[in-house]
Amino acid sequence: MRILQLGKFYPIRGGVEKVMWDLTRGLSEGGVDCDMLCASLPSDKTDPQDEELRQPDGTLRFNGHGRVFRVKALSKRAATMISPAMVSWLRRHKARYEIIHIHHPDPMAALALRLSGFRGKVVLHWHSDIVSQKFLLALYRPLQSWLIKRADIIVGTTPAYIQSSPWLKGVQAKCTFVPIGINPIAADPAGAEALRARFPGKTLLFSVGRLVPYKGYPVLIRAMKYLPEKYQLLIGGAGPLQKELEELIVRENLRGRVCLEGYLPQEALPAYYGACDLFVLSSTMKTEAFGIVQIEAMSCGKPVVATMIPGSGVSWVNADGVSGRNVPPGDPEALAAAIEDVMARYRTFSDGARSRFEALFCEEKMIQSILNVYEALV
Repeated sequence: MRILQLGKFYPIRGGVEKVMWDLTRGLSEGGVDCDMLCASLPSDKTDPQDEELRQPDGTLRFNGHGRVFRVKALSKRAATMISPAMVSWLRRHKARYEIIHIHHPDPMAALALRLSGFRGKVVLHWHSDIVSQKFLLALYRPLQSWLIKRADIIVGTTPAYIQSSPWLKGVQAKCTFVPIGINPIAADPAGAEALRARFPGKTLLFSVGRLVPYKGYPVLIRAMKYLPEKYQLLIGGAGPLQKELEELIVRENLRGRVCLEGYLPQEALPAYYGACDLFVLSSTMKTEAFGIVQIEAMSCGKPVVATMIPGSGVSWVNADGVSGRNVPPGDPEALAAAIEDVMARYRTFSDGARSRFEALFCEEKMIQSILNVYEALV
């Protein structure tokens, strides 16, 4: 089989791009010919950790079976790369591939596939609906409808999201799901110890993600008012709500108890996951479709408190009563009560989190499941 993962950006920053990257790397390491096509702005550089993969022509090569092709984007609008080069590249190279695995939502990738004339099999990976960008959806809807019809199989990340999406109601017969899988977060005992030394005797709560509205960070910050002084909250991430959250912390008299840690590079995360007692995902909108950060925490044996967002897969990932607790979104008191409940039965939830990760969310399980999807098509 010759596979192309199609869509999204490089450098890798978000969950969709990471799934594409991990599938390309993992499948190619297993001897499957699998490439990845994405777009980059002229200002985007190769990440330092990927320099050893870079070839003279700019391609990133994992091995003899897997490459990442980066084409030029003219601009980025509404989280979408504007890249005519993606269309022309795919038209030139479509004959290389038997299966194109396209990752949604990505209007540019969908347009490239539509204009390419590709006649092989199409796997549509439905990571999420387009929720907040209503104007973009209005423009994209005809192309999205074509893509749903064109797909030979549609893969979701959780059964909950596939079943609830209004766009997939009429095509459930060709839908399946494959949970996102990752390698366990590597331990960093020294980093974790140094972080805990900053807050001696505290119960550490951790959350990480972009500081944007759907993450629900104001709710999480307000939840600290309902928790005893022994609780300390660390929020990792940067984004447009930085100033607003700083002001909220001051207004709620939570300086010292809530720390905005700024953007955390990948290499810093093991220390935070290792140091924290509990991970909190406070998102309030269906834009949060899965929550990879939950399974990162679970891989470290850390319980999770998350939210029951209608139509989202977040509360399926974090099984209530097993790996942690789920509460209604937007309710700081419920969030605080769930945190105390988990801490009161910590060992049970910690063991449950690690067991659920190993049963469902390991990278090798994701790769094998996707390989099974491909093999059923050819």
